Amino acid sequence: MAPLRIPVLVGLIFLAAGCSNLPRGAALRSEILQTQVADDPALRDFTVAPVTRALLPVYAAWPSHGGTRHSWIDRVDQPETRIIAPGDSIDITIWSTEENGLLTTPGQRFVALPQQRVGAGGTVFLPYVGTIKVSGMSPETARDRIEAEYVEVTPSAQVQLDFSEGRQNTVSLVSGVAQPGSYPLPDSDFTVLGLIAEGGGVASSLRNPQIRLNRDGRLYGTSVERLLENPRLDTTLEGGDKVHIEADDRKFLSLGAAGSESVHYFDQDRLDALEAMAIIGGVAESRADPGGILVLRRYPPQAVAPGAKGPDHERVVFTIDLTSADGLFSAGEFEILPGDLVYATESPVTSAQTIFGLLGSSLGLASRVGVSF
Repeated sequence: MAPLRIPVLVGLIFLAAGCSNLPRGAALRSEILQTQVADDPALRDFTVAPVTRALLPVYAAWPSHGGTRHSWIDRVDQPETRIIAPGDSIDITIWSTEENGLLTTPGQRFVALPQQRVGAGGTVFLPYVGTIKVSGMSPETARDRIEAEYVEVTPSAQVQLDFSEGRQNTVSLVSGVAQPGSYPLPDSDFTVLGLIAEGGGVASSLRNPQIRLNRDGRLYGTSVERLLENPRLDTTLEGGDKVHIEADDRKFLSLGAAGSESVHYFDQDRLDALEAMAIIGGVAESRADPGGILVLRRYPPQAVAPGAKGPDHERVVFTIDLTSADGLFSAGEFEILPGDLVYATESPVTSAQTIFGLLGSSLGLASRVGVSF
């Protein structure tokens, strides 16, 4: 019955070869990119962009997107002095050696004027001298000015002045530190990092901590990493500022024959493709095509600008070949943006191995069938 083996074997071989939907965990590179080479332009619903040394400057010039981007305020050097502001309170004590002056009674050597609140116009009203502007001054300058006014009334007058900050001369540290709360400005050169230090430092549980500064209804933002690297970004605070620190919420996705299929959060300000591959655990060695790493990205409609100024389609598939030196070096310079999908395609060899495995099983089955006949 041996002749019956031949038709059985031929049928099994064609059956295995025709299995285009063999079980596998990811698509082939050619399957994903096949519509790009279609004859019908309507089917070309994305742009393929190879990541190479020659094209990296072109992609870098395209509009950046992904995540919420905030501007930041550079540091403005200020004198390290406390400054009186509207809403503060000043305590004034006037000393005099006159026995019977306008300010003191017999036997009295001083008169206290506590809790003189600085008005919205930056002034206080004091007996016998009237309204005096003190906002914008250091306590020493304000004392000298008040004393000069009282000397006109009482030649021997000497003034002592203390002040406490009001709400307009304090800043709020809302969250992300060990000790959130309201902090008075110790001087006019008090900075963001100084405030964070006062609050006990950044919480260690925060991932790539981001600083948010709310000033006059506008939100500014940067990262702690950038602030530490560039002292000029250590912004000088103003009364009424609110600062909070939060974890970086930017993320990208990995799928296919990658080391892991998951959502990954940014753990640093800038992430390149090689670093992203390390985060996802590389690729599955037995399945992945290292020459077919794809980064799928969607640009906003306003970013579409054919030519060097932007992509010619909202959907862009960046292709990375990790089997070449140019591909490896270029991947280390190609920036991953929030919302990107890093997709590791399946190797064609995997499908071939599956077919050969099925074929081997088929041969064993055919042999058993032949024996039974």
